[in-house]
Amino acid sequence: MSWQAELDELKRREAFAEKLGGEMRVQRQKDGGRYTVRERIELLADDGSFHEIGKIAGMAEYNGKNDLEDFVPSNFVFGRARLNGRQVVIAGDDFTVRGGSADATIKEKHLNAEAMANALQLPLVRLVEGSGGGGSVKTIETTGRANVPGVAGWDMVVANIGTVPRVALGLGSVAGLGAAHLAASHYSVMLKDKSAMFVAGPPVVERIGQKLTKNELGGFKIQLRAGAVDHAVNTEEEAFECARQFLSYLPQSVNELPPRVDPEDDPNRRVDWLIDAIPRDIRKIYKMRPIVKALVDEGSFFEMGKEYGKSVITGLARLDGWPVALMASDPMSYGGCWTADTCRKVEKFVDLAETFHLPIVNLSDCPGFQVGLEAEQSGVIKEGVRVMSAIWQTTVPWCTMIIRNVFGVAGAAHTVGGRYTTRYAWPSGRWGSLPLEGGIEAAYSADIAAAEDPDAELATITDRLEKLRSPFRSAETFWIEEIIDPRETRGLLCDFANMAAPLRTTGASSHAMRP
Repeated sequence: MSWQAELDELKRREAFAEKLGGEMRVQRQKDGGRYTVRERIELLADDGSFHEIGKIAGMAEYNGKNDLEDFVPSNFVFGRARLNGRQVVIAGDDFTVRGGSADATIKEKHLNAEAMANALQLPLVRLVEGSGGGGSVKTIETTGRANVPGVAGWDMVVANIGTVPRVALGLGSVAGLGAAHLAASHYSVMLKDKSAMFVAGPPVVERIGQKLTKNELGGFKIQLRAGAVDHAVNTEEEAFECARQFLSYLPQSVNELPPRVDPEDDPNRRVDWLIDAIPRDIRKIYKMRPIVKALVDEGSFFEMGKEYGKSVITGLARLDGWPVALMASDPMSYGGCWTADTCRKVEKFVDLAETFHLPIVNLSDCPGFQVGLEAEQSGVIKEGVRVMSAIWQTTVPWCTMIIRNVFGVAGAAHTVGGRYTTRYAWPSGRWGSLPLEGGIEAAYSADIAAAEDPDAELATITDRLEKLRSPFRSAETFWIEEIIDPRETRGLLCDFANMAAPLRTTGASSHAMRP
């Protein structure tokens, strides 16, 4: 006896599911320049690799004979797939079915996607659009009651943030729970002008007297500067490629190590122009990104959070094929001073490195915390204490190159406290409790005032102190371990990456990331 009739019924129901929210709503999605959730998964995953879970879960209509007449699928599609050959979980909202809201979803599918990623130790890529399974005003009518707010399964989101790589792509308007999922990720991407993210959208915000468009309220420029998302691109295809690249630097979970790729760049490659990279005039700034890109394996630098906390550049890179977490001061922003936003950015970044066993490379040029009224109002010292604690709590290997400035409490954050830090200084290195500039007049005010020629006295004192703070004087007392030729920096960083590789350990960190 054959079961073909049941298999035919299964295919019929699957065909219903593939219609998504219906022809009209699918066309509206396309008219808005957006792919459907199934098209997105097909474009993101390796060809033919997507294995869907719960495809025929949804809302069915039966006739008087209990035969299926119509079917609307749940507005959440998920399953296993491969990205560049690596197994992952992909989960996406279907905006064509009630905008992804709760009254058209089956919450168990959301929970199962998170649970599957956790149990199978697989990275999770969420394609977010709409409310991400969150509430809608119409939910009151469809359920006949108002729910007491709760986010079922958020405990699993928190667990996953400390266990598996979690990537979120905001591919349309994202609000409420959808916005929470976009923010609760290790790496997030929005579409320029086509996606927006907010706690509540323009109609709700207008009720408090703020009439704003989607982009004015939560467009990519707003969210990048706020640090709520990491990156923005022009097309969905670019967003998918960002997800692939980000995951290529990370392990499948905390129970594995980040994979090495076959190195194609000479680890001992000298970068001759670095001898002239740092101006002798301390009032002149320079561009750090070209230095970063010259030191790492060619084409390997993957920057994150470029528009937030700008005085420190953060990203993933490779050195002799080994993945590392790289942070570098940017004197183009506040002279490299750490603002409150910078502190929050660095804290999240070192937690990412600690969670997924990435050695940290730090190119340091930090004249201290930001000063002034704006800085004090931002609570910079409180945020500074938090980031320094996060740095001190890391257990992954560290290597610091002092490029120019390390001053004050923030400057001290270039090492990991009492634990060993592989450390080098360029000849341009300058350090101390605080910069001489501006401090000499205060410390030597009496001497300067008593002098016949105050300007000459100031010049004499400045020259004397400049000679005393020479990096060579520090090296004499072993306050700095090595002063190196900048042209040899890449070789030393690659040596560090190779030495650090066998020291990495697997398992969950006691200081793993939080959403």
